[in-house]
Amino acid sequence: MRGYGFLTAGGPEQQSFLDVAEPEAGPGELLVRVRAAGVNPGDWRVRDGSYGVEGPAVLGREVAGTVLAAGDGVVAFAPGDEVFGGCPGMLGGWAPVARVTASFAALRPEGVSPEQAAVLPVAAGTAYDFLENVALDAGATLLVNGAGGGVGLPLVQLARARGLRVVGTASPGKHELLAGLGAVPVAYGEGVTDRIAAAAPDGVDGALDLVGGDALRTVAPLVPAGRLYSIADKPLVAELGGRDVPRDRSTAVLAELARLIAAGELDPLVREVRPLDEAGEALAAVEGGHVTGKIVLLP
Repeated sequence: MRGYGFLTAGGPEQQSFLDVAEPEAGPGELLVRVRAAGVNPGDWRVRDGSYGVEGPAVLGREVAGTVLAAGDGVVAFAPGDEVFGGCPGMLGGWAPVARVTASFAALRPEGVSPEQAAVLPVAAGTAYDFLENVALDAGATLLVNGAGGGVGLPLVQLARARGLRVVGTASPGKHELLAGLGAVPVAYGEGVTDRIAAAAPDGVDGALDLVGGDALRTVAPLVPAGRLYSIADKPLVAELGGRDVPRDRSTAVLAELARLIAAGELDPLVREVRPLDEAGEALAAVEGGHVTGKIVLLP
């Protein structure tokens, strides 16, 4: 079959369509006819070698589609089920057929489109797992450093639904969207700590960093001990006394996220739907860092 991926780890010049064998469902896996696939920053990080994948490999970390077969040990799903979930090894979703980890898959309910479901496992799943771990009480203030990105936007919505007050740093072009989702937007740059202090006069009770580097180092002193998390810069957050976000990656988390969409309490903000033929352009847009909302590919 034809899938979009990369020949060897490196830059965008390594990306191409590949002729690969159609996969089979291994133990604990589903074989899925892909109806929609999400695009994430992690996809270009897989391609550039950050996760140790040498290639050639088909990209794509999350999909929604129809179960074709269930591997050994899978009892919760059967052929014909409409599901969504994560791909094993963060690979394989940008193709007509993909493997999905059964323990990180859920039935797609009516009222949730394949395009909406396909973007839940990575970004929204991470946001949900963070909130479960930081365990802030209603009324607390959460700082989201980089709130306008793929994880930040569902995090703002999920946090507001739990009764948290959210202060989010972002570029000015994303402030209107963040305010519409219930966050207090704050611009990056010189004086950002003063602006955060003005937006949260009683201080912040926890934070998730989605930027890393100097941006993380700048806001870290504002966060109480044990309440600073980052998925963007794991070495630095550890140096600063914080931590990475433990990932649940479970059927229960995905089912809850789908329920929230069906109930109108979460908008996955799918902004672009492109054919798989435009996978390269979609990944370039995400790698450039200027996408607001999610991009979905249709095989």
